[in-house]
Amino acid sequence: MNVLRKEDPYLKIGETNDRSQKGESDYVWALKDINFSVEQGDVVGIIGKNGAGKSTLLKLLSRVTTPTTGYIRARGRIASLLEVGTGFHPEMTGRENIYMNGAIMGMTKDEITRKLDEIVAFSGCERYIDTPVKRYSSGMTVRLGFAIAAHLEPEILVVDEVLAVGDAEFQKKAIGKMKDVSQGGDRTVLFVSHNMAAVKSLCKKGVFLENGMVKETGDIDTVVGHYLKGDNDIANYFHWDTPVIQKQGFELLEIGVKRRGGDYMDVMRVDNDLELVVKYRLTSHFRALHLTYHFKNEQGQKMFTTSGGGRCYEREHSEGVYTQICHLPANFFNWGTYSIDLYVVENCSKAFIIENDVVSFTLSNRAVAIGSWMGKEPGDITPIFDYQENRIEAL
Repeated sequence: MNVLRKEDPYLKIGETNDRSQKGESDYVWALKDINFSVEQGDVVGIIGKNGAGKSTLLKLLSRVTTPTTGYIRARGRIASLLEVGTGFHPEMTGRENIYMNGAIMGMTKDEITRKLDEIVAFSGCERYIDTPVKRYSSGMTVRLGFAIAAHLEPEILVVDEVLAVGDAEFQKKAIGKMKDVSQGGDRTVLFVSHNMAAVKSLCKKGVFLENGMVKETGDIDTVVGHYLKGDNDIANYFHWDTPVIQKQGFELLEIGVKRRGGDYMDVMRVDNDLELVVKYRLTSHFRALHLTYHFKNEQGQKMFTTSGGGRCYEREHSEGVYTQICHLPANFFNWGTYSIDLYVVENCSKAFIIENDVVSFTLSNRAVAIGSWMGKEPGDITPIFDYQENRIEAL
C-alpha cells in the first residue's frame, strides 16, 4: 500500500540513465545526485542531449512531479510552460483558459483582467480567443500558453523546448519577452532548448545535464562550448611521424594553431596574432595544388573559407615535404572554440577533403581592468577596423 507523500518502500534503486547502453534493471534514475542553486534574477540555460533529464528536471522544479528522494526549495511564484497544451482545458475557450491559468498561479480576477488585452495581443490569437482551445493548432496553443506564463508576472519563469513549435516571428518575440522579464533583476528564468544560439543570447549561466546528472555548471559560453565539443575534445596541435591522414599522394604530417612566433597553448587570447601551421608530404607530382581551410564556429556552421589565393592555383608541386603558414590577425575572432576542415584542391577542378574538424583552437577574452565589465559581443568574428573621425563643426 502506498502512503500519501511517503516514499515507496518497494521502489528499486535502478541504474544510471544511459540510453545508449542496455541495462539489467527494470528501473533507472531519470535524475540522480542533482544539486545546484539558482539566485534571484539569474537566467539559466539547461542543456543536454535527448534523454538527459532536462524536461524531468523542469517538471520537478514546477512541482508537476514529486522527487523520489531529496527536496526542492523555491521562493516565489512559478509559471511553467513545459509542453504544448499543459494546463489547458480543451473544451474551454482561450479567454477562459487565461483566467483559469491565472487563478492556478494565484492571481486575482482583477489582476488577470488588467493583463488580458496585453496577453491576447502578444499571442496573436485575438480572432480565436473565444474559440475552444481544442480547435487551436499546436503553434497557437504554444503562443497563448507562453503569453499567459510570461505576462502574469511570475517570480520564476520555467520554459521547456516548446518554442520550437512556434514560427520564427513568435520565437523572436518570446526570446525578447524573456529578456524583458529577466532584465529587472528580480525575476528568474529557467530555459531548456536545443537551440544553442537562443540559449547563448538569453542566458548568463548554464547547467549541462548528462545521463540524468549534472556534468557542469558555470557561465553559459563555457558550458555550451563543452556541450558542443562532447567527448571529442580536439587538440590544437597534431603531429604524426607515420601519417594517418593520407589521400591521393598527399600526407598530412603536422597541423596546429598557435600564437604567432610563440608556442602551442590550450587557450589563447583574442588579441593574440595567430598562425595556422601545416606540414605535409607529397608522394606524387601535382601540376597545380593548393590547400583550403574552412573555419567553423561552435555550432559547426562554416563562417568563412580561406586559401593562399590565386597565386597558389598556378604553383606546381613536385614530390617533397612542404610547410604552409596562414597568418590570422588579432582581434578578428570572438571568444570561443573554432574548428577547421582541410581540403586539398588539385588543378582548380578536383577537391578532396582531408579531414573534418582536423584541428580546433580556443580563444579567451583579453584581460580587462579589475572592477570593469566587458560583455561578449555578438557574432563569431569581431574585426577591428581603422576609423577616421574629425570634428567638422563646433557647437
